Amino acid sequence: MVTRRRRSRLTITAQEQLVRHFVAATPARAAAQVVGVNRHTATSYYHRLREVIAFNLSLATPELLAGEVELDESYFGGHRKGKRGRGAPGKVPVFGLLKRGGKVHAVMISNASRATLMPIIKQRVKPDSVVYTDSFAAYDVLDVAGFRHHRVNHRERFVDRRTHINGIENFWNQAKRYLRRYNGVPSANFHLYLKECEWRFNYRPAAKALIVLRTWLAQSPVAGRSVPGGQTGGRPAPDS
Repeated sequence: MVTRRRRSRLTITAQEQLVRHFVAATPARAAAQVVGVNRHTATSYYHRLREVIAFNLSLATPELLAGEVELDESYFGGHRKGKRGRGAPGKVPVFGLLKRGGKVHAVMISNASRATLMPIIKQRVKPDSVVYTDSFAAYDVLDVAGFRHHRVNHRERFVDRRTHINGIENFWNQAKRYLRRYNGVPSANFHLYLKECEWRFNYRPAAKALIVLRTWLAQSPVAGRSVPGGQTGGRPAPDS
């Protein structure tokens, strides 16, 4: 959720440069050095951009995914001794849905139980769609829930013709590789970073992501802020 903050003291030029560096995935500390601002200012501005992204993704009309949809859950967190994957302590569980050839939708979940996953699936996936999962027991109910369910047993193989979940696993790999640079993300802000990864995946390439982010900044809901690109937003977003 976007929170109201005071107007930025950054110049429009500095804001535009920081937006470009953010889209290019330049770390905030390095961007601060290039733009010539305090590193805390750059970090705060990056945080605001993540808030704007999460806010606008939450406003988007939920699109019912149809056709072929891949479902999978994953676990985010630092490397540690002991169990990995499902049931590992100290990990953040996330559920993802990806339309083949389309967008991904990722959401934090409390657990990966059937009771948690099914309401999300029914809300986001059109009935009679073809859904692909692994052999996790929580997905068994999909066989009788109005979907055409295909599963791949990863103990035997990862791909069986069109039966695979390589698309959503590719998103997990990209997201974890991107987040690894932070050496840990505070749990209170993890959802912002998750939505940033979703935005980066859905609005590729970077030139498209830059256009989308500029548009969202121009339409953002806190009054009195000039927007990078020379516009003045009537309802701009908060910043540092």
